[in-house]
Amino acid sequence: MNRSADGSRSVSLHDVARHAGVSGQTVSRVANNSERVAEPTRHRVLAAMSELGYRPNVAARALRRGAFGSIGVVVFSLDSLGNIGTIGGILSAAAARGYAIELIQAQPALTAGDAVASAVSRLDQDAVDGIIVVIESHLMSSASVGFPPGMPSVLIQSGAADERPSVTADQVHGSRQAVSHLLELGHETVWHIAGPPESKAAEQRRLAWQETLTAAGRPVPEVHVGDWTAESGYRIGRLLAAVPELTALFAANDQMALGAMRAFHERGRPVPAEISVVGFDDMAEAAYFWPPLTTVHQDFGTAGSLAVSLVVDQIEGREVSGGVHHVSTSLVVRGSTGPRAGRRPATDLR
Repeated sequence: MNRSADGSRSVSLHDVARHAGVSGQTVSRVANNSERVAEPTRHRVLAAMSELGYRPNVAARALRRGAFGSIGVVVFSLDSLGNIGTIGGILSAAAARGYAIELIQAQPALTAGDAVASAVSRLDQDAVDGIIVVIESHLMSSASVGFPPGMPSVLIQSGAADERPSVTADQVHGSRQAVSHLLELGHETVWHIAGPPESKAAEQRRLAWQETLTAAGRPVPEVHVGDWTAESGYRIGRLLAAVPELTALFAANDQMALGAMRAFHERGRPVPAEISVVGFDDMAEAAYFWPPLTTVHQDFGTAGSLAVSLVVDQIEGREVSGGVHHVSTSLVVRGSTGPRAGRRPATDLR
């Protein structure tokens, strides 16, 4: 509610008009940033608003214009590299399109579906034009959340399989590149440290690893499952270092690759002289590991930017195709991979 400078009563648009000596329509035009107001008049109206303590009713103005200029974003955590990069991409892209962002963290005490539903309900009350939800599919099925009818929405990293637009990295292509690279270096097969089984991304990477080895006629080693942390990679790496036939490893993320490389060095199996290692994510520190880590690059910022484009297109009435929109991945070759000892790299095993 608008109050006068002394806080005694509500300040109306008509109060501002009388104070500035203009019509109510002119005050409305100034409040809505209309260009149909002479600059001296605009300055007089703005000065009157300031003196009286008047603030335009944003909700009412949005109802008239059909937009609030705001996008709601729901995220479960900002602890992960991927989510931080994604939110950064969302913020930059939204600013470039003239939209503000309202960021809400889903309540961890609730079940995933209830947490997202609660956050979406709050955003609807806060009057946003569209909603972006950053979440993996094991935490939420899009069908379990009641988005407000007609509300433009996009899911990120969801692995969703319905008509709602979603954005995710091309996990399969990146994993195939990683495994093929190691086979081309002359390694007989590639071992794998997988991410947690409830993760859609981890499962896609594991399946692509397995299918690439099978297609090349190579043995498929036992999978070892980590939890995305360097500690789990280190623990598993200590076990794998004792396997003499292991010469190549694909870890489902860079943190687990880092832990495994430390374990290999401690056990006297240097990287890449005895064991080549590939990670996934291309975190900023990957180029400064020792040795620098060969890894699959996925652009989290681009994922955030694409999500903004998809939701803004819906807000502004443009047609958007549903289903998954993939962000490309690419292999970045650094010093942690090399030919198998005593073998020359193959020219092409893809």
